[in-house]
Amino acid sequence: MALMILDRIAVMLAYMIPGYVLYKKRIISDQGAKDIGKLLIYIILPAAIINSYNMGYTPERAMGLLLSFLAAAAALALSVILSRLLFGGKQPIESFGAAFSNAGFMGIPLISSVIGQEAVYYAAAFVAILNILQWTYGVYLITGNRSAVSAKKILLNPVIISFFIGVILFFLPVRLPAFISDILGTISQMNAPISMLTVGTYLAQVPIGEIFTDKKGYAVSAARLLVIPLLTAVMLAVLPFGDDTMRLTVIILAAAPVGSNVAVYAQIYGGDHKRAVRETVLSTLLCVLTMPLVIGISERILQNIP
Repeated sequence: MALMILDRIAVMLAYMIPGYVLYKKRIISDQGAKDIGKLLIYIILPAAIINSYNMGYTPERAMGLLLSFLAAAAALALSVILSRLLFGGKQPIESFGAAFSNAGFMGIPLISSVIGQEAVYYAAAFVAILNILQWTYGVYLITGNRSAVSAKKILLNPVIISFFIGVILFFLPVRLPAFISDILGTISQMNAPISMLTVGTYLAQVPIGEIFTDKKGYAVSAARLLVIPLLTAVMLAVLPFGDDTMRLTVIILAAAPVGSNVAVYAQIYGGDHKRAVRETVLSTLLCVLTMPLVIGISERILQNIP
C-alpha cells in the first residue's frame, strides 16, 4: 500500500507542473487560477461525491456509511484538539492549516486510485464534516469573530449539498440513468489533475526560497503530515467498529497536506494569505515523503492492535 501511495503521489505532483508553468508564463492569470478553483469546488468535487453514492443500497453499506461518519467525526475532533494544543489561538493560520487537510482535492483522488471508487463514499462523510468545521471553527480562528460564522454559507456549500444529494440517492430504490452516471464518472476523473494543477498555480505565486526557509511551515507540516495522522491511526485501531478499508480511508485523508482552503479563507477574511500559501505548498511537497511512511506505519498499527 505504501509503495502504491508513493506512485500515486508522484503522479499527482506531476500534475502540478502545467499549473506552475502556465501561471509563470502568464497564460493563467490570478483570476484564471481562481476560476479553475471554482470549477473544482462547484462542479468536479460534487460530481465525485455524488458518483460515489450512486450504488445499490444494502444494510452493510448503510452501516459502513454510518460508521465512516463516526470515524471521520472522531478523527477531525482529534485533529482540531491537537492543532489547538500545538499552535493555540494566537497562530490562526497555523492552527487552521494543521487542523484541516486537503482531503477533498488530494485525499479523494488518492483514495479512488489506491483503494478504489467504492471507498470514496467513506471519504465523502469526512469531507462534509471537514467543510462544516472550516466554515465555523476555521472562520472563527482567522477572524476571531463569532459573528463571521454564517449558517447560510454552510448550508449552501457545494460539498455539503452534494453529500446530502448522494446520501438521498443511496437510500432511494432507484439508480441514476446510465448516461448521467457516465457524465458523473467522467467529471470525477478530472478531480486529481485539476486539483493539483490549481496547487501548481499556488506554488508559482511564492518564491521557492521563501517556501523552504519558513520555520513555522515546517512545524505545521510536521503536525499535519506526521503527528496528527499517526495518532489518528492509533485512535482508529482501538475503536470497536469499522473495517480496515474504512480505517485506511480516514488515515489517508488525515495524512493529506495542509488544505488549500486556508489560503482562500485567509485572503477572504484578511489573514496572512502569503504565509498560508507557503505552508500549503511546503506541506504538499513534503507529503511525497511522509504519506507513504505514515501509511506504512499505520498498516502495522492496525495489524498489531486488536
